[in-house]
Formats: sequence, structure tokens, C-alpha cells
Amino acid sequence: MNIDIEMMRRYDKPGPRYTSYPTAPRFSVDFGADAFGKAIVKSNLAAAPTDLSLYLHFPFCDTLCYFCGCTMLVTRNRERIDAYLGYLIKEIKLVSQLIKPGRKVAQMHWGGGTPTYLEPEQIRRIFGAINAHFEFHDDAEIGVEIDPRGMTDAHLDALQDVGFNRASMGVQDFDPKVQQAINRLQPEELTRWAFDGLRDRDFRSINLDLIYGLPFQTAGSFAHTLERIIDISPERLAVFNYAHVPWMKKHQRIIREETLPSADAKLNILKSTIEKLTASGYVYIGMDHFAKPEDDLTQAYYKKQLYRNFQGYSTKAGCDLYAMGMSSISQLHEVYAQNVKELPAYYAALDAGRLPTERGYCLSPDDQIRRHVITRLMCDFELCKKEIEHTFAIDFNAYFESALQQLEPLLLDGLVKFEDDKIKATEMGHLLIRNIAMAFDAHLTTMKSESTTPMFSKTV
Repeated sequence: MNIDIEMMRRYDKPGPRYTSYPTAPRFSVDFGADAFGKAIVKSNLAAAPTDLSLYLHFPFCDTLCYFCGCTMLVTRNRERIDAYLGYLIKEIKLVSQLIKPGRKVAQMHWGGGTPTYLEPEQIRRIFGAINAHFEFHDDAEIGVEIDPRGMTDAHLDALQDVGFNRASMGVQDFDPKVQQAINRLQPEELTRWAFDGLRDRDFRSINLDLIYGLPFQTAGSFAHTLERIIDISPERLAVFNYAHVPWMKKHQRIIREETLPSADAKLNILKSTIEKLTASGYVYIGMDHFAKPEDDLTQAYYKKQLYRNFQGYSTKAGCDLYAMGMSSISQLHEVYAQNVKELPAYYAALDAGRLPTERGYCLSPDDQIRRHVITRLMCDFELCKKEIEHTFAIDFNAYFESALQQLEPLLLDGLVKFEDDKIKATEMGHLLIRNIAMAFDAHLTTMKSESTTPMFSKTV
């Protein structure tokens, strides 16, 4: 891939990651538990109700990683964790009662926080509650985020026994100086132990997460980490751009800004990362994801069946996503619904027998059209005008006249090209796909005028 650093520098500006459209800042407290309950019931009335995707949020961690942007809580109090699990089971039961019997789970993911901070018996307890209220397809993708620090063979056994078949493990960087600066001490030997343990237990796909843009990183030091990651040989890799947003995540103020690599240094790290991983046989799926050619994610990408939601890229398009646990976000065909972000409010709602929905959004017909367009751009790196016209009964050029005008500078810069009835991102456009998608976002201007602080990380 011919990567133009100067071009990336010019387009490196704040923008959504488009795990949803509209993005979370558009959610409103006017959409609450009653509205979400009605939306669930409505989803059951479809002629062919869709399969289910489940997400469970476990917010607790043993220590604070200074770079973290997740909703998490540091605790050593096991009783506090056990109390949360009791309420999570209440929500599992409450949500399942609203869903029409017979709808099966095609995908489930546990995130956090740290799901593997649970004790092995707690893992079994929660999975047992899920099995008691939901039915899974035989080939369901069942994934979990793991942190090898504090894990034992008993944890790995529990994950295998209950039915997990995919895992994602945070690594970030193997450089001890970087690990010290971000308060995540995780020796390479520990990562390899956990990875090998998952392999021995027949996990079908393992993803490793890395982050570039962390303190003291250089292109050379990060390349050394990549060499060892390539030797470990995961099926998938996510290489995220560190989002330094101390105005949103106050603990990030602990990181000294003078230790962060410059914008140009970050771009060079990204450039060398893409070159190194693709030269080693990984396919650049897009955004920050890489996968081996035989992996399901790559096959879905080749077949234009990739999908994108709050968990990132997925192979299970069309599922209704029900997210449970504090702060988690559900996604149905016409609505998003986010749970409360504080434990007392989460517990109070469930004690009252209510869904713990704090805010949400009901998509307009225009939102649904634009969500489809942006999703296809993010997944396929191209749009077929005829397909969109046929699906939504619109004249593409007329409907998106403003968006096409916004694409003109990107066309001149060689980030997009127009071919017959298609709009395609070029190789450089793949790296800046968020910028291309922003042309179709009808909410951006309003959000910028309503906020005095940045809401999004930079696009590179």
C-alpha cells in the first residue's frame, strides 16, 4: 500500500468511528425504558424476526489502565462484584421475557471492564443464567474479552466448559517502558501462556488488541512488538489509535502529554504497521482491523457481508443486539437504547422491575438510509448507487447532493473515485474511510454547534 503521510496529516481531524449512526452523542433521555420495551415487542412482530446478538458488560477491573476509554470500575471487593452479577441476572430475565420465544442467539460477546476478573464459578453462574433464558444456534459465535493478568487454568477451563469459542485479548505493547507509563504490566510470557491455553482449548479465533500512540512509542519500538505478535500468530488483530481525551476520561490526565508520540510519529507507526502486517499475510480489513485470509472476518469482507456495530466489525449482519449491564448499548432495526452508567441507578431500575434504559434514539427514515450508506462504506469501502436506490426508493444523486459536493475535495485528492454507478474508496481512502463517511452524516454540523468540547477522537 502506497501511504501518503502528508495526505493523512491533512485529514487527521476529529470524527466518529461509526459503530452506530447516528452516533451516541445524539441519544436523548426522551427515549427511556418504556420506549425501549415497546421497541422490543415491535421487533417480535416482524414477518421473520431476526436472530439475536447478546452483549454483556462487566465493568470491574483489578487496576486502572491509564489509557482506558471504557466504562469501568476498579475494585477488589468480591461481594460488590457478586451483587452486580445478581442484578445482571435480573436484567437477563427481564429482557428475555420481552423477546418472542424461538428467536435464537447467533452471537454473544462479553466485554468490560474485565470479564475474566470474575471467578471461574461466577463465569459459570452468568452463563448458566443466559442458557436458562436464551437458546443458541449450534454454530453461534461466543466471544469474550480476556486479561491474562490474574487468570488461572481454572478460568480457561471455565470459558471452554460453558461454550466460549472466540476470545480477544488486550496486549497494547510489549515494551516495558510503555507498559509502565500506562500502568498495564503484562509480560510477553503471560500473553503467550494465555494464548496457548486458548489454543489448547480449541478456541476457533483469537484476536489481539494493540494500541499505537501511547507514551514513549516509536515506529522502531512498535515494530519490535509487531514481530513478536506475528510470531504468536493470532487469527485477528485490532491496532487502535490511542484516543487521548482527558476532558472526557479524567484518569488519562495521569499520562504526561510530552511523552506521547507526535502526530507525525503516530502516522509513521501506522504506516509501518500496515506494511509489516500485510507483508506477513494479514488482510487489512479496514479501520484498525487485520485478519488472516482464511478467517471468517476476511471471508465476510471479500463477500461484502461484513457488518459493523458497537463491538466493531462483525460477520453477523441483521441481528437485533441486546446489550445488558451498566452503560451497555442495544441496537434494534429502528432504535438504540443505552443503559444507565451508574450502579445505584442500574440497581434501582431493576429492583423496580424496569429496564435500566437511560437514553436512546429512534431512527427516522433518513437516519436509516444514511446508516445503511455509512455502514456499507465502512465495511465495503464502496457504495453501489443502484442498490441504494432500489432498497430505499430514492434518487441517489438528488438525495445525497450535499454529500457528493462534500466528496469533491476528496475526489481531487484521490481518496475516492466514481466508477459508473459506484463510489469507491481508493487505497488511501481505506485509511481515511471515516472522513469519507462523514460526508453522509447529517448530524455532524448540529453536534459541532451544540458542543464546546470535542466529542470524537481523531480519524488517524
